[in-house]
Amino acid sequence: MVDPVTPAPVSRVVPGVAPARPRLTFVSRGSTRYAYFDEPFACLAHRGGYLALADAPRENSLYAFGRAVQAGYRYLETDVHATRDGQLIAFHDSVLDRVTDATGVVASLPLQTIRRALIDGKDPIPTLDEVLESFPEASINIDIKAAGAVEPLVATLRAHRAEDRVCVASFSAARLKRFRKLMGPRVATGLAAPSVAWAAYVPLLPRLRPPAGQVFQVPVTQSVRRREVRVLTQRLIAAARANDVRVHVWTINDRQQMHDLIDLGVDGLIADRLDVLREVAIDRGLWSA
Repeated sequence: MVDPVTPAPVSRVVPGVAPARPRLTFVSRGSTRYAYFDEPFACLAHRGGYLALADAPRENSLYAFGRAVQAGYRYLETDVHATRDGQLIAFHDSVLDRVTDATGVVASLPLQTIRRALIDGKDPIPTLDEVLESFPEASINIDIKAAGAVEPLVATLRAHRAEDRVCVASFSAARLKRFRKLMGPRVATGLAAPSVAWAAYVPLLPRLRPPAGQVFQVPVTQSVRRREVRVLTQRLIAAARANDVRVHVWTINDRQQMHDLIDLGVDGLIADRLDVLREVAIDRGLWSA
């Protein structure tokens, strides 16, 4: 099922009168319909994050997620790839080389082999099943990193009845479209990279097709057609709020920038530096642990 799109109205040009600025219109079920967005402000632990610069990141490990939850984080952020035998792992890269003591392409290896690889030489790579089971009270943002992970993700979320505590995102519009078609509207979804470009260019090209989803997950700036474009603007935030769409910003580790973005009106921050984000959120009265 394709998300319905409302056609943009035709602008009438009246001599001597400046044309009205185009209104950003989103096509989605509003974010307030989803339990995932129950918190007014979301502090997300990026790949589990870390609590101090002295900590080894050990990204996407049960250890990292556990530390985040113990520190009071209610939102975790992770990624998923499918193994050769169709199992979902919580892992960012398409290869094992960068963060483990092993090598190889994830999609070419069975889970049994991947389980022998250790993150930072210490932690086995968890399956998404293990993440969902280990932290039943946590809400989890899941980034689909490969097309082969879409169908297993749908099956896993249904098996765990986790629809209300996840938000699914991807840089690939095709993956998100496939996920929405298989999963239906029960699960909140983010907006893909083409939607980020749409948000940047819509003031100039108002007739671009609007995106579908419940949350913009954006960087402050984005490289579009070889130039750096400011994505996060006051106008985008105002339009998102008017259409019941949230705005989460990644990956923010600087204390002053966190304060500046909160002042701008964002609904959530994704960070590696969990100690800094927690201190800022407490200082601003936004910490709800």
